[in-house]
Amino acid sequence: MSEQGLELKCVTRVYRQAGVDLNVFHDISFMLAPGEIVALVGQSGAGKSSLLHIMGLLEAPTSGEVLIAGQVASRLPERERTLIRRETLGFVYQAHHLLPEFSALENVSMPCRIAGKTSQAAKSKAKQLLEKVGLGERLTHRPAQLSGGEQQRVAIARALANDPRILLADEPTGNLDPNTADAVFDMLITLVRAEGLAALVATHNYALAKKMDRMLLLQGGVLADKAS
Repeated sequence: MSEQGLELKCVTRVYRQAGVDLNVFHDISFMLAPGEIVALVGQSGAGKSSLLHIMGLLEAPTSGEVLIAGQVASRLPERERTLIRRETLGFVYQAHHLLPEFSALENVSMPCRIAGKTSQAAKSKAKQLLEKVGLGERLTHRPAQLSGGEQQRVAIARALANDPRILLADEPTGNLDPNTADAVFDMLITLVRAEGLAALVATHNYALAKKMDRMLLLQGGVLADKAS
C-alpha cells in the first residue's frame, strides 16, 4: 500500500429506516494507488455516493476501516478528519456548487484562504489552476457568466487548489451535454495524470468509464472489478 493512496478494509454500511436495517453494501475492500484512475459504476441507488462519502471521511462506515496515506482515518476525531479532507482529498460533484457572488478566481482561491494561505498566494495558485483548465481569460467572470462546462472546470480547479493526493469525483460530467462532458472529462484525466493523483470517479457513463485504468461495479451491495 502506497503512503499516498486510499484503502478500504471490509467496509459495511447499514442504514436504519423505520425500524428496519437497510444494507447498502457490505465487506467492501479495495485499494486506490497514486497515479491510478478508477471508475465506479452501478445503477442509481446502488450506493455509489454513500461509498464516496465514506472514502472522503464525510460519513462513517458501520464497520470496517478507511485508510488514507496508511493511516486509519475513519476512526479519527472530526477535527483530524476535517484536516485530512482539507489537505489530502479533493472533491468534484455533479453540481458545481460554485458561490454565485464570487468570480472564478475567488471561488478557486477560497480553499487556499481557508487553509491559511495569504490572499496573494491563494490568488496566484487559483490563477495557475484556471489557466491549466483553459479559463485564463475568464478569471473575473462569475458563475452565471460561464457555460456549464466552464463552471465545472472551475469546480475541478477548486478541487485541486490545496494540492490533494486523492481526488473523488461523483458524476462530475452528469449535468453536461455529451460533447462538453467528453471535453471536461479529458481535461480532468490530463490533470490527474500530470499530478500523479489517485482518483476515483463515479459515473453512469460507460464510455467515460472505459477511458480509465479499471472499472469497479457496485451491485447488490458488492464491489467487483468489471471487465471493460
